[in-house]
Amino acid sequence: MPSRQFPVRPEPRWLDAEQQTAWRALVLGSTLLFDRLDDDLRRHHGVSLVEFEILVRLSEREGQMRMAQLADSLAHSRSRVTHTIKRMEDAGLVKREHSVEDGRGVVAVMTDRGRLLLENVAPTHVNGVRDHLVDLVDPADYAALGRVMNAVADHLIAAHPDMEMR
Repeated sequence: MPSRQFPVRPEPRWLDAEQQTAWRALVLGSTLLFDRLDDDLRRHHGVSLVEFEILVRLSEREGQMRMAQLADSLAHSRSRVTHTIKRMEDAGLVKREHSVEDGRGVVAVMTDRGRLLLENVAPTHVNGVRDHLVDLVDPADYAALGRVMNAVADHLIAAHPDMEMR
């Protein structure tokens, strides 16, 4: 059997010790933070962090948004958002309608029940964000974190033009 040859790849630019420490802190910290925020919302309100974020996005768009735009704004696949919206629709938090603009697109619309849930959940979420992130760090560090993550998002969105944030 002939041996298979693989292309020679250039040596990667490995992270130095300080960069590796910062990277691992980002991965661990963000995982723990999002897990805690999700757990708090599930325990106190029976809603996931993703469901909460969907309600937030809809509230920022006068209660409705095209499904494709919603998926893009969350940086989630359209199928994942469709499944989540289906669960939320079954719970009476949103409904899906055909777009009045062109009749082809599907629009997610927040119901009165969804709006009431959002109003009740928002304090828990913002308190969690404050307790587990904002109030733990110097305001300048928090502002720097925002700049860093905006640079990352801008870079990744530019690298994938089909993933426009609207």
